[in-house]
Amino acid sequence: MRAWAVEERRLVAVDRPVPEPAGHEVRVRVRACGVCRTDLHLLDGDLAPRHPGRAVVPGHEVVGQVDALGPDADRFALGDRVGIAWLRCTCGACRFCLRGDENLCIAPRFTGWDDDGGYAEYALVDERYAYALPDAFDDLHAAPLLCSGIIGYRALRRAELPPGGRLGIYGFGASAHLAAQIAVAEGSAVDVVTRSERGRALALELGAASAGDVPPEPLDAAVLFAPAGGLVPVALAALDRGGTLAIAGIHLTTIPPLDYDAHLFEERQVRSVTANTRTDGRELLDLAARLPLRVHAEPYDFADAGRALEAVRAGTVRGAACLMLPD
Repeated sequence: MRAWAVEERRLVAVDRPVPEPAGHEVRVRVRACGVCRTDLHLLDGDLAPRHPGRAVVPGHEVVGQVDALGPDADRFALGDRVGIAWLRCTCGACRFCLRGDENLCIAPRFTGWDDDGGYAEYALVDERYAYALPDAFDDLHAAPLLCSGIIGYRALRRAELPPGGRLGIYGFGASAHLAAQIAVAEGSAVDVVTRSERGRALALELGAASAGDVPPEPLDAAVLFAPAGGLVPVALAALDRGGTLAIAGIHLTTIPPLDYDAHLFEERQVRSVTANTRTDGRELLDLAARLPLRVHAEPYDFADAGRALEAVRAGTVRGAACLMLPD
């Protein structure tokens, strides 16, 4: 099969054997794979390779059809459409898994980092970690929900936005444009801070109260989507009393020193977001179909994976970028 792999900080075209499913795995004939900023962090070395010397296939927003079953797989039938997300598997036995916090598992595996992902014609997934997808979304528009949607949803919940409160969003890419819609649908005002003119226009189109350089009013909660540590004190200073800042990314540049009075006093707080649980995924997919979310996605031919990644780096994508594979 054709695939793309990250090798010594380069994205290279490779030929790989078509994988065979074992145990509870199913094999998916990939139809679409979202291009996530995490893929860019892997390419740039911000995320250290899990298996140095082995070129991994990135991609963890995978949509396709089941075309082979492992000997113990019985959840899906051949031809079913499923999604593969970032959380690939957990141990199920550590204290975090046992209390329902599988995103904090001490021995997790992640799609497109520990194991090959969806920049390929075929991909494997343990059926217990795959998602049934809403019929409301075609392949192009379903793919971004599997990471951008899920992580944006978890970040929004971690920010503890009160009912009818005011939310600040810093950076406006794939995750942000979905999380903003959820907040607006739930009755909150959303102020978007981004340098991108396309991002500002999209934010206003999706119902944001403002889109500019500075929130016009104190914020009850905020989510930082941009991987820029320098924005942490900026976002904290914009919070009202008792406000929470959730940092959504897996990678962040260095955070400058914080001033207690300016950034944290009056019970302001900052939280990270670490992966997601499968419950987060199911809740987001259900919510996406019920609202419904307007997923903005730009398709790229599979052969143009490198160009898609560079568009994400440059911030020129309106919403999400997605690789499309031919039938």
